[in-house]
Amino acid sequence: MPHQISDEMRQCIRNCSDCRNICTETVIHCLEMGGKHAEAHHIHLLLDCAQICATSADFMLRGSELHGRVCGVCADVCDACAADCERLAGNDDLMARCAETCRRCAASCRRMAA
Repeated sequence: MPHQISDEMRQCIRNCSDCRNICTETVIHCLEMGGKHAEAHHIHLLLDCAQICATSADFMLRGSELHGRVCGVCADVCDACAADCERLAGNDDLMARCAETCRRCAASCRRMAA
């Protein structure tokens, strides 16, 4: 049977791509901000989130039988990244958008993992 991508999966792939993009953009922003924003743990978490989102999208696009497991890990990483971005957000619009995008991705990945 040919690989079919459902509308829900297409939305999850879009959410993963959006999350990868904003996490990558936020890394540069945080390095420029310095201080707590540039702490190694935070930067690593942003990079981990960007990478697992790209991987998760790739697994879904390919129709991998393991996409549910990867999506489950992606949801966990996105939740951790969202919490860390919220911790640093304050009045920073990009940090708040990053947290919101991570939460949206986590929710859709969790549905794919179920």
